[in-house]
Amino acid sequence: MQIILKSNQWCLMYRKANIWQTLQFGLLGLCALIVSGCGEVAVSNQIKQDGFIFCGQGAPSSFNPQLVDNDLATDAVSPQIFNTLVHLSSQSLELEPMLATHWSVDKTGTRYQLTLRQNVSFQTTHWFTPTRPLNAQDVVFTFKRIIDSTHPFHYVGGGNYPWFDAIGFSHTLKDVKALDEHTVLFELYQPDNTFLSNLSTTYSSIHSAEYAAQLQAIDQKQRIDQYPVGTGPFYLDKFSINDFIRLRRNEHYWGTPAKMKQMVLDISSRGTGSLAKLLRGECDVLFSPRSSQIPTIQVHPDLELQAYPSMNVSFIALRTLNPALNDSRVRKALNLAINRNAVIDSVYYGYGTPAYSLLPPESWAYQQSSSQVRYDRNYARALLREAGYGNGLKLSLWVSLEPTAYNPSPRKVAELIQANFADIGVTLSIHHDERLSRTTFQSIKEADMILTGWSADTSDPDNVFRPLLSCGVGRTADNIASWCNSDFDSLIDLAKETTQKRYRVNLYHQVQHLLDEEVPILPIAHGMQFRVKHRSLKGFNTNPFNKLSFENVERAQ
Repeated sequence: MQIILKSNQWCLMYRKANIWQTLQFGLLGLCALIVSGCGEVAVSNQIKQDGFIFCGQGAPSSFNPQLVDNDLATDAVSPQIFNTLVHLSSQSLELEPMLATHWSVDKTGTRYQLTLRQNVSFQTTHWFTPTRPLNAQDVVFTFKRIIDSTHPFHYVGGGNYPWFDAIGFSHTLKDVKALDEHTVLFELYQPDNTFLSNLSTTYSSIHSAEYAAQLQAIDQKQRIDQYPVGTGPFYLDKFSINDFIRLRRNEHYWGTPAKMKQMVLDISSRGTGSLAKLLRGECDVLFSPRSSQIPTIQVHPDLELQAYPSMNVSFIALRTLNPALNDSRVRKALNLAINRNAVIDSVYYGYGTPAYSLLPPESWAYQQSSSQVRYDRNYARALLREAGYGNGLKLSLWVSLEPTAYNPSPRKVAELIQANFADIGVTLSIHHDERLSRTTFQSIKEADMILTGWSADTSDPDNVFRPLLSCGVGRTADNIASWCNSDFDSLIDLAKETTQKRYRVNLYHQVQHLLDEEVPILPIAHGMQFRVKHRSLKGFNTNPFNKLSFENVERAQ
C-alpha cells in the first residue's frame, strides 16, 4: 500500500478486509469518506520510489474540467486523466494532433472535419471497464452535453460550463455529428478561426459515451464527474475527501506510457501549509508559492525554484454599475494612481512585468502604446475633481488571498493599491477570503472593485478579450466588470472571423486602444509561473498556459 494510514479500529478493519483491492463501483465513495476520517495520511517510501507527491492548495471542485474555471487542483489532475482532440506544442505553440490525427476546414470556414486516432482505449478503473475503443460517438457526447440543453447529461453537475459560457461556445458551435466511426464533423454558426485552439484546452477533454450510457441505465449520471474516465496517461485510482488523490499509470495509454507509476496529490489541510510539507519532504512539488516564500525556497539545498513565462494578467475589474465607476474619468484616475513598478518590486521579486495591456507581452497582438497606463498622481487628482469627486471617494475592493501565477501575493498587492488610492483622495476598504472565486464575486453585489486575474488557455487574443469584457458574455462569472461596449464586440467578432493575421493584428490593436480610452479594467502585472520541485525530479513540461502534464516526470537515480 502506497499510502499508510495512522489508523483507528475502523481503519484496521478495512485494511484487513483489503478493501482497497476489492472496491466496487458503488462502494468507492463510501470508503473514501471512511478513510478520510482515519487519521493523518503519511507518505511511504514506496511512493517516492515509483512516483511523486504534488502539494495541493485545495481539493479540485470537480474531476470534470468542463464544470470548473481557474482551479489549480483541477488543472493538476484533469490533463493527466483526459486527452483533447488537438493540443498546442509547448515549443512552437502551434496546433498538433492528439486524439485527432488530422483535420480540414471547408471554404465557408464553418465546417471542421476531424479524423480520430484509432485503437485509443479508455481507462479501466474500479468502476468502469470499456468494451470498445474511442470513436466518434464519444466526441459527439462530449460536446453535445455542453451545447444542447435537452441532452440527458447537460444539467448533471448544475448545467453550468463556465469556460465555454465565457467564450460564447454555444453561440459558435451549431452541431457536432459522427460521419462514421472515426470521423467527426463540427458545424459552426459563423466562421471562427479560434475554434481549433479552443479544442486544445483542458476544458475540451473527451469523455466516454459508453461509460455515460452505463451510468444513465442505473440512474447514476452524476458519477460521471465524480468518478472520471478518460484516455490520458494516468487514471484515478483512489481518493479521500480533503486528504489525497492518487493517480496510477495507464498501462494501456495510446501514447508513450508515463515514466512514473503513480502521482499523489496531497490536498489535506491539517494545520500545516504546503511549503512546510515540502520542506519536511512530505511532498515533492509545489506550484504557485507565495512570493514571501521564495527566499526560503531559494536557499534550501534540496529544492529548485523554476520560473517561466505565463500568458496571464493580474487586474482590477471595476464594477461599472457603480455610478462613480461608470464615469470613465474616475476609471482613468484610478488607473493613473497605481504605481505598478512598486508592485513589481515588492510582490513579484523581479519575476513580473507591469501590465500596459490585458494582453501579455508574449502575445502576437500585444501593443504597448497606452498613455493611460502610467503613474501620474497629479493627473489622477485632476480627473477626480473634474468628475466631481475632489472631496474624496469611498470604494471597496474584494480580494481572493489564494496565490496564483498572475498574483503571488494578493493581500500585499491590495494593500499597495490601497495606499496609492489614498494619495489621490480615494478611501479603499479591503475585503478578502482564502477561496473567493469569480463565481463568488458575481454574488457580492456590494463589491465596487475586484482584484483578480486571468490565465490564457490558448495563444489567441480572443481567449483574453472575449471572456473578460464582451457583451455576449454579459454579467457572467468572468465579465465581472459588467461592462458592455458594442464597438468592442464588433472588433473582436471581426478579428475572430478574419483569416488574414495582419488584419487580425490591426483589429486587436484597435481593441487595445479602445480599452485605453474606456478603462473598464485596470491591468496590474503579468506574472511568471513558479514551480518548486525536489532536485531529484526532472521532466516537467513548461508552457505558458498553466496546463500541467506529468507523463515525462521521472526521478534521477
